Amino acid sequence: GKPSERGKTVKDSNESEEETSSTSKTIVVVLLVCVARKLRKMSQNSPEKADPALEAKKTISLPISRVRLIMKSSPDVSSINQDALFLTTKATELFVQHLALSSFNNGCGKETNSLSYSDLAKTAEESETFHFLTDILPKKILARDYLKSLEQMKEEDADF
Repeated sequence: GKPSERGKTVKDSNESEEETSSTSKTIVVVLLVCVARKLRKMSQNSPEKADPALEAKKTISLPISRVRLIMKSSPDVSSINQDALFLTTKATELFVQHLALSSFNNGCGKETNSLSYSDLAKTAEESETFHFLTDILPKKILARDYLKSLEQMKEEDADF
């Protein structure tokens, strides 16, 4: 698809729903394979050879039950394999970590030794990687500025 002005994808007339779904599934599979490889490397580098399942669970900081609940909220998901749940949880954790580090490095986090909402919103707006988050992390604006922009939009609509 082609990117639209708000960061969403507009489908070409010849691009079918199945192609879009197939592309999304391919991206998810590639992401999960990358996470699996990273976890395999982590377990190989670990000096202790304890139970791999137990060690893998220790490497996750997000609650698996919450990720399962979010995944089950999709009407497309009927059942969830434990490996898929683990990999999705780990991929989500790595994504959030990458977003936080990018926002910290690109914002004023280094100066204040903190991470703020405005740092996240700035990263979403300025980074091509995170641009799809602009609707979820919009820049904060004052109410008067928003009302002013609404008035301008009404005036432009009245001109037509």
